[in-house]
Amino acid sequence: MKRIKLLTVGATLTAQGKDALDFSRYDRRISGLRTLYPAELLARVPEASRFATVEPDEDWANLDPQPSPGDAWTAVATRLQHLLEDDGVDGAVLVHGTNVLEETAYFLHLVLKTRKPVIVVGAQRPITALSTDGPLNVVAAVRTAASEEAAGRGVLVVLNDEIHSARDVTKSNTFRLHTFRSPSWGPIGVVDADRVVFHYRPERAHTMETPFSVSGLRAWPRVDIVYGHHFDDGALIDAAVALGARGLVAATAGAGSPAGMRTALEKALNRGVVVVRSSRVGSGRVLSDDNAAMPETIAAGDLNPQKARLLLQLGVMVTRDVATLRTYFETF
Repeated sequence: MKRIKLLTVGATLTAQGKDALDFSRYDRRISGLRTLYPAELLARVPEASRFATVEPDEDWANLDPQPSPGDAWTAVATRLQHLLEDDGVDGAVLVHGTNVLEETAYFLHLVLKTRKPVIVVGAQRPITALSTDGPLNVVAAVRTAASEEAAGRGVLVVLNDEIHSARDVTKSNTFRLHTFRSPSWGPIGVVDADRVVFHYRPERAHTMETPFSVSGLRAWPRVDIVYGHHFDDGALIDAAVALGARGLVAATAGAGSPAGMRTALEKALNRGVVVVRSSRVGSGRVLSDDNAAMPETIAAGDLNPQKARLLLQLGVMVTRDVATLRTYFETF
């Protein structure tokens, strides 16, 4: 059987509510109950062991508080990279909270240097809730990690019996179980009763093919997202630049129109800030040459604002050359 490592960071999936109808107040600060450690989670989901030898990573359970989100990401990636370099380990499953799961998964998709399957999984309901989705999601994640066909596809997100590429997936609903969607392309596979089925491979470069790595992570640069709206005067862009932002992601209206943000964005560009135009729409591409007519900016393509921010953060750690950064958004 395949040997799969299981890691957890504080998440809804491992949270404990006060009773079976506690769907929203299960945070430890309210319930007084801590999240489960990996071995405790596996004890609740023994069915996972039918599909692989699942080893809980108790030496690094429930990520300790880190000084900053960047440090937490670095710690997760470093631990996973270390585990996956063991020839005897075939893959890994990371249990993560769903709110920012898509960002962590895309980060790992860009920095991990491995062809082994890495599955990020979460749940919309705590482990103690009636009809919780957590246990079956864990089983589906383990089954995917143990699948021969999962290798070389980058980091995958598995929830609700669907397999998504970390690059494309996003959370689309606050409470419903079908929350994770890939708006432009759909899931790349499914976890059915009989087997794991893949439909296609992600076309964008990832993992082994990127210039980013765990060892290259250093002081995380400040990159802010500014949400555009009708009659926007750009004041928040000025504020972000004053706070030292090295990059900005404009969550623009429509297909990338800066509208009222244009003057403030031009001022930011003149001060050497790298500007990426994404869209607040939720799906579809922002083009590099369109009505926006801001050639000094970088088009995010179909990356949503939060993922565009992450790619820009990693990018400016490597280079400040806008032409090179633009190729990153076209490639990854």
